[in-house]
Amino acid sequence: MGELIQSTRKKGSQSEKIAFDYLTKNNFSILNQNWRSGKYGEIDIIATDNSSGKLVFIEVKSRSTSTDDAKELVTKNKQRQLYKLAKSYLYLNGKENCSCRFDVIAIRINKEGNKLEHIRNAFYK
Repeated sequence: MGELIQSTRKKGSQSEKIAFDYLTKNNFSILNQNWRSGKYGEIDIIATDNSSGKLVFIEVKSRSTSTDDAKELVTKNKQRQLYKLAKSYLYLNGKENCSCRFDVIAIRINKEGNKLEHIRNAFYK
């Protein structure tokens, strides 16, 4: 059981590193990684999309098969949790009126290589 948790954490860290590299190469400025707020949990990456000026809350998901729909990887409960976290972040940083969006980056890691899918405005449009 412990090995499975370590393997999952390692895969998650690896996926977040891949997402970080992708974002910085694609005109995003990273503001925070693994931002936490009390009981609500964590936002994987908070960044500014320099092409639009929008603040972006990004959920990074690892997957092992290509059949998973990346949008489906973030459940309605997780979406609500991320929304609450984003509201907390905006309030704490004096950005309540800031234009923002929620993106999902899904990364498939396997022997053939890594495949990244970036879904902009994945939910709460």
